[in-house]
Amino acid sequence: MERFIVVLLFFSVTSCQSLINEEIISEEVQKSDEIQDIIVIENEIEPQLIWDHLKKNAKNRNYKINNTAQKYIYEYTKNTYLFEKYLERSEYYIYYVVQELKKKDLPLEFAFIPFIESNYDPFSISASGAVGLWQFMPRTGESLGLNKTWWIEERHDPFKSTKAAISYLDILYKRFDEDMYLTLAAYNAGPSYIDKQIKRNKRKNKPSDYWSIKLSKETQNYIPKFIAINEIIFNNEKYNITLPEIYMEQVVAKIVIPGQIEILALSDHLNMKPELIYKLNAGYTKWASPPSYESIFYLPIEKAEFFNSNNNEFKKTNDINWLTHEIVNGDNLWSLARKYDTEVSIIKQVNYLQSNLLKPGSNLLIPVSKNNNEYFVPFEMHIVSEGDSIWSISRKYNISVDDIIEMNNLDPNKFLQLGQQLSIGNKNIYRNIDSKKRTILYSVKQGDNLYKIANIFDVKVESILKINKLDEFNLIPGQIIKVSIRAF
Repeated sequence: MERFIVVLLFFSVTSCQSLINEEIISEEVQKSDEIQDIIVIENEIEPQLIWDHLKKNAKNRNYKINNTAQKYIYEYTKNTYLFEKYLERSEYYIYYVVQELKKKDLPLEFAFIPFIESNYDPFSISASGAVGLWQFMPRTGESLGLNKTWWIEERHDPFKSTKAAISYLDILYKRFDEDMYLTLAAYNAGPSYIDKQIKRNKRKNKPSDYWSIKLSKETQNYIPKFIAINEIIFNNEKYNITLPEIYMEQVVAKIVIPGQIEILALSDHLNMKPELIYKLNAGYTKWASPPSYESIFYLPIEKAEFFNSNNNEFKKTNDINWLTHEIVNGDNLWSLARKYDTEVSIIKQVNYLQSNLLKPGSNLLIPVSKNNNEYFVPFEMHIVSEGDSIWSISRKYNISVDDIIEMNNLDPNKFLQLGQQLSIGNKNIYRNIDSKKRTILYSVKQGDNLYKIANIFDVKVESILKINKLDEFNLIPGQIIKVSIRAF
């Protein structure tokens, strides 16, 4: 019996830096509410725009637009084209977010949170180390059951992280008596901090709503940003914003394929750019899925038909891939087996080793997939330190002084403050995608050369030489090189 399944799912940067207290991580989140595959079926005669659905089912219609919210409305709508593109980035995810919110009976407006956190960019990483659509810190992700191994980082997985985030929001929403703003504040700053501020006001017989408690500046701005996005989307014509055509319908398919899959091979088979496969499967941090009896990929729904053919090459378990590992001081067979998810006996058998001793500088064949670390380039934030000036920062990042001033609403006649955060390459919520790249790993195949690899990924040969610190063009099969591709 062939192990091959196609499941259709309906799917659709202030960073969340808080850590979740252990007492609020219940058995329900850790076990009974693990990230699962749930099929949601909605019967609608005609697809409805996601924005119309959100407007119709909004729980918070009487929001107050204060001066701070008005400032963000102005900032977001100053360039309508950028704001519209910013909304478009949610295309593959927002429907899934809405469906998960419905299951928990949470306010559907919470689907706007990833706009604030990450621009709906699963590759997003903040200067503090928060990553993914929902900007989880490492301990937060771990508390919510998001795994991290050499092969995967589930905080980047747009669908698993969404499941975890909404379980967390459900806990916070109940903890703060279904107060939307306190829930959002707790998501941003941490529930213990919000509890402390509420108790302080109650001791003084003061109101304890979001607008009355004392909060950090970041959290004070979080809800105005949220309100600004609500206002613009719910009253888009007023702000001359054309909402993108994202419908309440399935757009992504979940594919379960036997064995370990190379993303390049999958993209070739589907005639897709590997960048889009990475965008939908951002939890995979290497050039292949983890070595396992099956691999899960999310793909545009129209690509599911490629897997229905009897001639589909991916119906059969894929052969094991090989890599070359250069031994360095400190390496041993046990650490290498752990790193590459294989066994010591297999490494010894493949390399005809008679003992456990390894010689630095020599090479081993490893019967798994790719090698080395994977990097993100968070070209987005600069922390002002002593001696910094707008001019020196502009030289460092190769952007103009005027751009830095405009991006950060700076007064050019005032000095920068130590510790001040400056946006570099983005405009508040707007990200400069061209400056944000993802470095992936590629295992050189027989017949490969730098020109061929550069052409595959639409990069320059010079870029590959530079990132790999190569002085020559010769490549050998099994060699692992880094390739810096655009995230989108």
